[in-house]
Amino acid sequence: MTPRTRQVSLLNDVRVAPGRPRDWVSTLAAVFLALVVLAAIASPFLTELATKQSILDSLLPAGSPGHLLGTDELGRDVLLLTLAGTGSAVAGPVVIAAGSMLLAILIGTVAGYLRGPVDWIVGRVVDILLSLPVMLVALVVAGIFGAGYWVTVIMLVLLFCPSDIRIIRAGVTEQAPRPYIEAAQMLSLSPARIMFKHIVPNVWPLIMTNFMLNLAIALVTLSSLSFLGIGVAPGTPDWGRQITDGRGILGDNPAMMVVPAILIVLVAMAINVLGDHLGERLRERGMQ
Repeated sequence: MTPRTRQVSLLNDVRVAPGRPRDWVSTLAAVFLALVVLAAIASPFLTELATKQSILDSLLPAGSPGHLLGTDELGRDVLLLTLAGTGSAVAGPVVIAAGSMLLAILIGTVAGYLRGPVDWIVGRVVDILLSLPVMLVALVVAGIFGAGYWVTVIMLVLLFCPSDIRIIRAGVTEQAPRPYIEAAQMLSLSPARIMFKHIVPNVWPLIMTNFMLNLAIALVTLSSLSFLGIGVAPGTPDWGRQITDGRGILGDNPAMMVVPAILIVLVAMAINVLGDHLGERLRERGMQ
């Protein structure tokens, strides 16, 4: 083995070694999120069982026979409530993150590539929307229109979109002057084909990382609104609503409030960890 070969081998070892602990953490995060997704898929089938009331079994502590996490004041099983609430806690954030990112890809790509008046108009609208506090706007809209769950989700899609537009626009602006875009223009390819077939795939790591970040933020935001009584109707299984309902029985059965709160934190952390890992892998693949 030549000195140059040994040097390259040592450099590869140094690069791989620090990534191993992160790979393990990313794997654990992926497995945990897969379990959460399975619980979300099963949640519609658990709702009827989870909302079944039994006054004789009310306020049982965690560890009671037949009730691993105890019951609430209506005798509902806390474990079943938590599993059934996974659907509303997860489905909304996925729609919010995906919807806002799709709008951002469309608007941000067009603004970043065409520039000129289109970019100026988009930039001013984005600046105005970014100045609006998300939680305050959600509270005001819900107070005026009595927003339900999916109305709240659509409202959050529109409120999350401006920051995504700015990020995607920045990525497209950085790609637009590159030689491969100039070559595509010399071939007289249409702007739409250049934007969405050539530029967008090259900002995919940015899109994926920002999507995962939005997913975690949307989870916390939607749960916070549910905690405040917005979006989810009373009695509906939902992690944010469960925290609200658990405040009154904190002394009798803390699991009612503590378990969904911990799950919100863990799911948000797992999404961020997996998002960072996917972003790194996509960037490494793009450099090859």
